[in-house]
Amino acid sequence: MFLLPDGRRVVPRTELTYPGITPTVLTDKSADPLKMSKNAIRTPVDHIMGDMEDACPYDLKGEPVRKALAEALNTLDFGSKVVTWRPNNIRSGLFEADVEYMMRHAVDKFHGMVMPKSFGPDDVRYVLNILHYCERVNKWKGKVALEVLIETPRGLEQIDAIGAELEKSGRGAGLIFGIADFSSFLGIGNILTDQHVYFSYAKQRTVIAAKAHGLHAIDNVYTRISRKTDSPQVVKEIEAGLREKNVKAANMGMDGTWVIHPSQADIANACFTPTDEEITTYKRALEQSKTAGGGAVMDPQSGEMIDDATIRIALQALSKAAQAGKVTWDYVRTMNTKLTEITGYDILGSGMPH
Repeated sequence: MFLLPDGRRVVPRTELTYPGITPTVLTDKSADPLKMSKNAIRTPVDHIMGDMEDACPYDLKGEPVRKALAEALNTLDFGSKVVTWRPNNIRSGLFEADVEYMMRHAVDKFHGMVMPKSFGPDDVRYVLNILHYCERVNKWKGKVALEVLIETPRGLEQIDAIGAELEKSGRGAGLIFGIADFSSFLGIGNILTDQHVYFSYAKQRTVIAAKAHGLHAIDNVYTRISRKTDSPQVVKEIEAGLREKNVKAANMGMDGTWVIHPSQADIANACFTPTDEEITTYKRALEQSKTAGGGAVMDPQSGEMIDDATIRIALQALSKAAQAGKVTWDYVRTMNTKLTEITGYDILGSGMPH
């Protein structure tokens, strides 16, 4: 999760990744290099990530994208969004300069960094040490959080050690399953259909490692995007595929998903936000458990049993509802404080003993 300077706790439902510089500057010298950042600001997502890696054209890597992204972070108002960016991977020859530039030229202007293609805990420690050094040298007031992409077979095999390293550092925010690169290492070409069958092991390991170490778990992108020339039927099919993928991800325990286009945001948000009916049920469960002083109680309205597991689910769901503006954060925090006293577990914290 992200713990922001203003006290907010954010477990992103949607993370929008976008090129850190407008690719059209390669063909149109009058193009606004900050256009993609401006579009991201207008997109209704919880989290944005300006990309220097896969989404950035080769000819714009290095100084062009660094300068554009730093300028965007220094001059644009990103509102209440979690703001992050992604450097090139640590074996690319660009990583150190990417991090040094952003940490020097955008001091306290972003909340976190997304680390691509981690092979194991040694990679994570290397990145953590660089962040610590750059913060000290550039006099950062805040502490840059770290999300790690799991997109290699070796990274998946080392995922528990990666999660443990993030937890120990105090910078850990989340683990993200990167299906495109992961599938390329396996030689799998079809990542659109039945991905929760073919990639269920990798997705579930990501979820379990994240939750074991107090991190959020983010599902991969849905790579099919509708075009202006598509028929209404084709658009409907694409939207249905996006919805199905994210509903299944939520049912596997993913907290949110990456999105790669503003048109995906509303559907993705809805898949990770409880409905009004669910919110009513969750609030009733919390209030009955609080009144009873904890333990197993019967819901007189539904006849279902309410226990510690029920209230853990309810509080996590209502935190998503709070991010959507459907309930107040004060309500969620008050209920969490009381139930932490009863259960001994800070359900909205790491999930570990309080």
